[in-house]
Amino acid sequence: MQPKPTTRLSAQSMAFVLAGGRGSRLKELTDKRAKPAVYFGGKTRIIDFALSNALNSGIRKMAIATQYKAHSLIRHCQRGWNFFRAERNEYLDILPASQRVDESKWYLGTADAVAQNIDIIDSYRVKYVIILAGDHVYKMDYEVMLRQHVDTGADVTIGCLTVPRAEASAFGVMDVDRHGRITAFLEKPKDPPPMPGDPESSLASMGIYVFDWAFLRDLLIQDMDDKNSSHDFGNDLIPAIVKNGKAMAHQFSESCVTSGQEAEPYWRDVGTIDSFWQANIDLTDFVPKLDLYDTEWPIWTYGEIVPPAKFIHDEDGRRGMAVSSLVAGGCIVSGSKVKNSLLFTGCLTHSFSTLDHVVALPHVTVNRKSRLKRCVIDRGVVVPPGLVVGEDPVEDAKWFRRTDQGIVLITQDMLDKRAAKIG
Repeated sequence: MQPKPTTRLSAQSMAFVLAGGRGSRLKELTDKRAKPAVYFGGKTRIIDFALSNALNSGIRKMAIATQYKAHSLIRHCQRGWNFFRAERNEYLDILPASQRVDESKWYLGTADAVAQNIDIIDSYRVKYVIILAGDHVYKMDYEVMLRQHVDTGADVTIGCLTVPRAEASAFGVMDVDRHGRITAFLEKPKDPPPMPGDPESSLASMGIYVFDWAFLRDLLIQDMDDKNSSHDFGNDLIPAIVKNGKAMAHQFSESCVTSGQEAEPYWRDVGTIDSFWQANIDLTDFVPKLDLYDTEWPIWTYGEIVPPAKFIHDEDGRRGMAVSSLVAGGCIVSGSKVKNSLLFTGCLTHSFSTLDHVVALPHVTVNRKSRLKRCVIDRGVVVPPGLVVGEDPVEDAKWFRRTDQGIVLITQDMLDKRAAKIG
């Protein structure tokens, strides 16, 4: 008699994506959209990575909790993630903060965002829940983490990154024993504990948590009644489980998905202008740190119906060309030079302009004789003829947001104010 095949744990699980945060360190990029809705990589949005990981892992039940300026995010999910079919027992619910529990309460914290939707999660009839942050870029097979959770009998399993100990003070850090059991959870400690056997490294939380739903449900109900709680996983629930239950660390290196091209496990929190620019520009490398061409683990997104990219004019000084760059569909590179840059859908660059290490979000127009270097251009911006950015730090800072590392953020509001000032 043949043994019954093992059921994938992902089939008994749901992904609950926390996507309500603004991401204020991205400055004007999140004036109109939440951080998970910020564009990344030429075609996708940041949230597509968490959702694609779940889908590729075999999870077919998902919920997205939204709060801050959610319209862009909701519209993207409605357009790009509308292929779930209820008759196949598949669901993707968008759960805006809607005062479902109390007319005076929005989502008070990460745990509260889940607690306010207990009845919806109950209706999924799942055994396991994986809590995900919707604002990180990485590829990960959650089935591996779910299997560890079940095999170890943990109350919670926490996804962890290996980071240099000198940099770990920026994270929530795990102190673990040699079996991977978490003995302390420290939020941004001044003296991070080292990993067993590796005194130069620490384990940092990825904000990914796996629970048995029955256990988490009881915990959330208790937390809702605790007036002293901030109703947050990292501040309240996780430290309590570490103290009174069994919390296990899951190392990202064990479940990171690679195509064989990546040199090391890839995870990025693109939470600042500098890190956002760098992560996008890294994709233009000959061998990028993140392989977006991996068809075995695709990053799903909303695929706009646009024509192919086009390059026109072929004469000295006026040749439409792109070198070491990513150019999305619908772009027209007209008599201009694009180098080490990333152009999102529908960008138009006019004759005699140059773009060097530029991240241009969708539908940017760069007019003639502009010279742009080391900058991020927000969606829909129209760059005026002859604008020069990236050559004079003082001039850049006068009109635009310039970071300490010299990356310039350009928005339409900034350009309009500049135009009004200079006449």
